[in-house]
Amino acid sequence: MTPYLAAGGLATALTLAAGGPVIGWLRRRGAVQSIRQEAPARHGQKSGTPTMGGLLLIGAVVVAALAVDVWEEGAPPGLLIAVVGTGLFAVIGGVDDALAIARRRNLGLRAREKLLLQIPAALLLGAFVVRFLHPDTSLAIPGMRLSVDLGWAYPVFCAALIVGMVNAVNLTDGLDGLAAGSTAIAAVALGILAAQSGAAPIGILCAAVAGAALGFLWFNAYPAGVFMGDVGSQALGAALAMAAILAKLELLVLIVGGVFVAEALSVFLQVACFKTTGRRLFRMSPFHHHFELAGWTETQTVVRFWVCGALLAALGVGLGP
Repeated sequence: MTPYLAAGGLATALTLAAGGPVIGWLRRRGAVQSIRQEAPARHGQKSGTPTMGGLLLIGAVVVAALAVDVWEEGAPPGLLIAVVGTGLFAVIGGVDDALAIARRRNLGLRAREKLLLQIPAALLLGAFVVRFLHPDTSLAIPGMRLSVDLGWAYPVFCAALIVGMVNAVNLTDGLDGLAAGSTAIAAVALGILAAQSGAAPIGILCAAVAGAALGFLWFNAYPAGVFMGDVGSQALGAALAMAAILAKLELLVLIVGGVFVAEALSVFLQVACFKTTGRRLFRMSPFHHHFELAGWTETQTVVRFWVCGALLAALGVGLGP
């Protein structure tokens, strides 16, 4: 338990200590948020808030995870590829943020442009895991003593999981504290599952993610003093997905990260419904905005989503090995 607490505590401390200076630096550099025109009206007051705070968050994750894992395990290759994958998607998210800031609007890379960068990166990571880290191409069915061997299709599944989780966390990052708090909850559950399955280095990475996300909440809680931006949300999604793949928890991450899955599914259903019927299923998607427009306050929406995330995390841990 000590290395997990050390990683989580160190990541939290680093985020809290560096938060003020990093936020000030982002503001001086003009890295501020533009708000979607179609967003709920009360979101207009968020315009001008510093963004790209994910640089702070991901920096704390990488330093804490590497420091503790190197001390305990001697930099295991699984951890290193997880860090590389996290960094790779942080770069993609950073490009998206930089373009949005330069254009002074809430749009950097278009969806297809993001996918053109994300899919090759995810396929490369999936292939690397199977070729060099573990040859096990089976998926364990949560709560059952059954598994399905995907064979050659396993790297493709890994790529789909990475891209899906990256974009799901990105879509969830629409309310103050929602993505950070949901990530902390999912990372704690995933860390427990990784430790139970014998993947200690991955458990330490998850503890660092949880700690950094909690530290980031100090600055990101309503009313947010900084947003994580795509550089943070894409990297966090990649970290969760890579941790699940390396600890062989591929399907369980869809349960412990069920809030992210639901948010992504709401967007898919909204688009599909509108294209087929010309009508909207939700007042607005991702569906945290639906509840806002239905009368929930931003804080109510965030806390209730956290409660749902905690319940799903507990379910996932209960179904674990």
